[in-house]
Amino acid sequence: MNDLVLSIVPKLPKLQVLVLRQDTPQLQDDAIETIASYCHDLQELDLSKSFRLTDRSLYVLARGCQNLIKLNISGCSGFSDTALAYLSGFCRKLKILNLCGCVKTASDRALKAIGYNCLQLQSLNLGWCDRVGDEGIKSLAYGCPDLRALDLCGCVLITDESVIALANHCLHLRSLGLYYCRNITDRAMYSLAQSRAKKKHEVWESVKKGYKEEGLTNLNISQCTALTPPAVQLLCDSFPALHTCSGRHSLIISGCLNLTSVHCACAVQAHRAASSLPLAH
Repeated sequence: MNDLVLSIVPKLPKLQVLVLRQDTPQLQDDAIETIASYCHDLQELDLSKSFRLTDRSLYVLARGCQNLIKLNISGCSGFSDTALAYLSGFCRKLKILNLCGCVKTASDRALKAIGYNCLQLQSLNLGWCDRVGDEGIKSLAYGCPDLRALDLCGCVLITDESVIALANHCLHLRSLGLYYCRNITDRAMYSLAQSRAKKKHEVWESVKKGYKEEGLTNLNISQCTALTPPAVQLLCDSFPALHTCSGRHSLIISGCLNLTSVHCACAVQAHRAASSLPLAH
């Protein structure tokens, strides 16, 4: 694949989307240098699982591909947080960024830079980036008000402070992954529910401006064992798009045995309908 990129990319200067996802890592920095040298209009780049790449690749992308909107470097273990912070200063149009598994890359320092530079960011995957803490997430919440999807699964340092900042500053947040964030308590759930009540006017203004649906539509709180039924039920009632019913699971609570009593409105209605059916003889 590395040789293929070196030979073909110079002939495609107008390239806008490039997917180089690999099961067996072959890409090296010289291939990324070629992309950065020729593909200045590139908007989407997928380099996932490119274990051989180093910071050199992020530095050249920062200089050569400043129109990037979507970047996937999930599983790229060779990048530092310094290089990612540098990239964010040049690729300010980024809207979708996947850093899943980039343990060394995703740090509070890098997230502060992203929150300062990438004001249009809408989707960020930080799954299993266990160096990420509240300071980094709060910087994102303050700097990226249009954030709509955030995956924090496995970010074990995260506490209620992060969720409260997101609830207060990210009005358009629709998907939030908190799997195995065991420091999350009812306080975080109440803050999300209260933000919905406080911002009804702002939500209506957003709908009028063209946002089709506001509020959480997906929430993963699996293995968040400190949560209690009243708090999660209130949250579920506050966001009608969160479902626990069969086939529409968008509120995921697996591993939380104390939350089995939490149900969405349609699940309750289905149970009542089933209970009212006459018994067969």
